[in-house]
Amino acid sequence: MDLIKKYFPEITARQEAQFDALYDLYADWNSKINLISRKDIENLYEKHILHSLGIAEVIRFKAGTTVLDVGTGGGFPGIPLAILFPESSFLLIDRIGKKIKVAEEVARQTGLANVICRQIRAEEEKTKVDFVVSRAVMPLGDLVHVAKKTIRREQHNALPNGFLCLKGGDLQAEIQLFKNKTVEYDLSDFFEEEFFKQKKVIYLPI
Repeated sequence: MDLIKKYFPEITARQEAQFDALYDLYADWNSKINLISRKDIENLYEKHILHSLGIAEVIRFKAGTTVLDVGTGGGFPGIPLAILFPESSFLLIDRIGKKIKVAEEVARQTGLANVICRQIRAEEEKTKVDFVVSRAVMPLGDLVHVAKKTIRREQHNALPNGFLCLKGGDLQAEIQLFKNKTVEYDLSDFFEEEFFKQKKVIYLPI
C-alpha cells in the first residue's frame, strides 16, 4: 500500500481505503481460484496494482471517460484504474466466468460504482468507449483486430482515443505492424523498482 502512496500521494482517504482493501480480497479469492501465482500475492501492490497504474502515468483520464479492459482476469488493470479515476467508467470483460466473478466481487466489496463486469469475448462487445486497456492479454495486432470497433471517434482527453497496453519484453514484432503509429513509454521512467525495468505502456491512437 505504501507503494501506491509513494507514487500517487494525492489519493483521497476513500481511495486509500479501497486500495488497502485489495490485498485481503485478492488473497482470499486467490486461495479459491488461482488468479495470481501463490508467491506473487505478497507482491500484489508492486506487480499487479502499481503495474496497472502505469497507465495513469501516461494519461490522466478526464471525468466522463469510458474505458474497456479486455481480458481483465481478476480485474487488472481495470480495478486499480477505476479506484484512481472514480469519475470515469470502466467495463471489464473476460471470457472466463470465474475470473469475471472475482472482478465483480472485488469491485462490489470496494464500493466501485464506476465498474461493470461482463463475461464476453472482445469480438462480441459492442459498447463504444474512449480507450481500450489491457495487460499482456494478446499480441497488439490481435487486440486491435477484435476491439478496434469499440473505440469512438469523439475525443475529450489529452491523448486521442486508442489502445493503452501494458507489455514487457521485446515488442518489435508486435509494433512493426503499426509502422510508426505506436508510442512506447518505459515504466522505469516513472517507477524505480526493479520489476519495471522491462515493462512498458504501448499507446496506439485510433
